[in-house]
Order: sequence, then C-alpha cells, then structure tokens
Amino acid sequence: MTNTNKECCPVFDPSKWDEKTHTWNNKKFIKETIPTLFHIPFPPMIGKKITKMWKAADEVKMVEVNKQDVLVLFTDPSPFKSELFFSVTGDVPSANNVAISGTFMAKVFDGPYNSIPKFLKVMDEYLSGKGKKSKKYYVHYAYCPKCAKEVGHNYTVLFAKV
Repeated sequence: MTNTNKECCPVFDPSKWDEKTHTWNNKKFIKETIPTLFHIPFPPMIGKKITKMWKAADEVKMVEVNKQDVLVLFTDPSPFKSELFFSVTGDVPSANNVAISGTFMAKVFDGPYNSIPKFLKVMDEYLSGKGKKSKKYYVHYAYCPKCAKEVGHNYTVLFAKV
C-alpha cells in the first residue's frame, strides 16, 4: 500500500534508517515538551505540538526540502514528560532551538506503539552484539496512527546514542 494522504505523513523508507549509523555534529532541531502519564502521552497534544513545530519551521523556510528527511524524535526524561525534537535546517526564531551531536545507531521496528519496551530490549541486544551500549534513546515514529493504519505498517526508528 502507499500513503495516499498527501496532507499527512510522508512515505517512509525503512532501508534508509535500519541498522545504519549516523554522526550528527550540532544537528539542528526545535524542541517542545508534552505531559505524559507513565510515558503515555495525551494523543491530541502530540498532533498540536508537531503542527505548531512544522508551521514555525515552515514560516521561515527551515523545513527539509525532502519531507522524508524530517525527523520528529521523542525522548522521555521522566514518566510524566516527553520531549519532542523536530529537525530543521536552520534556526527558527519563534522556537526553542537546540542542537544534537553524537554517534547514533538506528534500527527500524514495525509494531504497535506499546511495543517500545520490547523494541528497546531488542535494540540493546543488537548494540551489545556490536560491542556498544546506548547512553540515550530517541524514538522516531514514521507515521501517525491514521497513516499507519492506511499503509499497513507502524514503523518506529530507535536512535541509540553510543
């Protein structure tokens, strides 16, 4: 299946990310936070925050030209807060601009959102086999729930800072 909803999530190519290593040197992102309840976000807030971030970046032409290259990364510093990072090509004046640096090993998974703990265990085993250990995880969800249902895949990319 292909994603026919052109207004929503871009088509995702797992081969671009699966078992790849990425070195980021001050990769630019804008950052937002959302409340969670034991790591479970309130779904309407995610869409609102991502839309806000997209609009802020788009207004100053700082969104990747190829929409498939846009990353929205999630990390949970606590059970009650998630941080969202939206990749941009430059500073966005109306946003919280941050830069992320380091070496990241990525692996793609396909399954429901609640499988993240299982995916993390598999990722830890994968890293261990490479002689690595994660210092921090970032999660990229390739599709929103509506698009995941439409394309028949619910891809998640785990980025492990090693």
